[in-house]
Amino acid sequence: MAYANQNHGVFIPYHQLIDPRSLNPPVTFIRGPPIGLINPRPQLVPMGFAYNPEFLIRMEKERSRSLLQLMEGEGLVSSPEEEIKRKNAIEKLKQIVMEWIKRVARECGIQKRYITAASATVLTYGSYGLGVHNSESDIDALCVGPRFANMGEDFFILLHNMLTGRPEVSEVHCVKDAKVPLMRFKLDGISFDLPYAQLKVMSVPENVDILNPYFLRNIDDTSWRSLSGVHANECILQLVPNIEVFQSLLRCVKLWARRRGIYGNLLGFFGGVHLAILVACICQRYPNASLSRLISSFFGTFAFWHWPDPIILQDGMLPLSGSAAEPRSLMPIRLPCRPHEYCHSNITKSTFYRIQEEFIQGHTLTKGLLRPDFDWACLFEPFPYTKKYTRFVKICLSASGQDELGEWVGWVKSRFRSLLVKLEEIQGFCDPNPTEYVDVNVAEPNTVFYWGLQPERSDFLDIKSVKEDFVKSLSNGCQGPTRKITLSVVQASELPKNAQIDSESNKGYMNPNANVNYPIAGG
Repeated sequence: MAYANQNHGVFIPYHQLIDPRSLNPPVTFIRGPPIGLINPRPQLVPMGFAYNPEFLIRMEKERSRSLLQLMEGEGLVSSPEEEIKRKNAIEKLKQIVMEWIKRVARECGIQKRYITAASATVLTYGSYGLGVHNSESDIDALCVGPRFANMGEDFFILLHNMLTGRPEVSEVHCVKDAKVPLMRFKLDGISFDLPYAQLKVMSVPENVDILNPYFLRNIDDTSWRSLSGVHANECILQLVPNIEVFQSLLRCVKLWARRRGIYGNLLGFFGGVHLAILVACICQRYPNASLSRLISSFFGTFAFWHWPDPIILQDGMLPLSGSAAEPRSLMPIRLPCRPHEYCHSNITKSTFYRIQEEFIQGHTLTKGLLRPDFDWACLFEPFPYTKKYTRFVKICLSASGQDELGEWVGWVKSRFRSLLVKLEEIQGFCDPNPTEYVDVNVAEPNTVFYWGLQPERSDFLDIKSVKEDFVKSLSNGCQGPTRKITLSVVQASELPKNAQIDSESNKGYMNPNANVNYPIAGG
């Protein structure tokens, strides 16, 4: 945020915009006022410098415009035809759910007047609910049913059978042992994740106000957790000062996180809800800022955040006495409108380091936002794994069919944190690339992951014992037989070409051969 002084100059915080060394003639430095926006802890007041405010505003608008053009070129906004297809799929799912709940009511033998009034609904959340989805995004949708429709039989058996019997529905999988149990399927080619919440009412209105305490009375813990995504979406959209600006910023941040390899909760990084809350926090702190200023402030804020101080949106609610983040959480982020709950996190020492590294790198790049030669593309360069790491752990998951593979990959990914922690104990650092590959040399349907190992460590890694420990953890709670999994250590040169992400130009990026303070094994 810039501040005007009495002489009509503008003070620009040090972490934003212009490198004074590039100006000609040199400017005179004067002390600026404290910004007080990075952290509640005391901060040193940065220096500022005077600059023409009209030029500053014009350049910010130009940078914001070019960033929006880049987002459009990346296909991050769905076409009108795709939007219609998604809306039609959601309406079709709502119709199936209504047929389902009428059938459940009849089978329960409840009074006819209750059968007539029986109703259930589907609420969207996640990227679709926030309006930041694209043509490749799946749809997070919550099935909300009344008190007489339970999860075990009615949802996971009856609704499951109704879905599998529909010609437009395919690849139906039940994920019953997750923290939030759900069904995964495709409807008209669109992927859905569908958890279930049971309310203690006889009928659920189509547009039920899920923040109304009346509907939340006496619900079970699983339903409460299933509602968390919808709650977070509703609260965020109510709390941000400008929804359209919030959506644009979140699209940018999600693209950055994906390209830099730090997106994916199951792999130990940020998930969609984590990034949405971080972005909402910046929008609240700078309510009138341009898009370019907001993305600069995003990196300037979180590059210097004093973790594990929690991220808390201004939602008018104070944390309850005794409430705390998860004990293991290295980057706690509080769920909005739930003062005693925090986002579930799988962040480890290695992924914490990687996220921090990327925040600092993003800050370094966006400091020069108003330089004439600034290019947004440098912020979204793919992370150069094969230049950063010489060795990788190759994790190959395979099954006899594509449906079985989907279930197997989902189950293994839900247990990835234990494997990551084990590799950290032995090697000190491991970077779990979230990208999924296919090994064309394996006959069966397969999914492959490549995790980077600490460059300075060349010790022998007993991958066989690591695999044995991990397979034991996979057996606990697994529904049905475990499929095939192989672990091996490979050199960077052995990776397939589509996994060798080496950018020809690393302009503006940290030298991949530079000395880096990686975490120490056992530390």
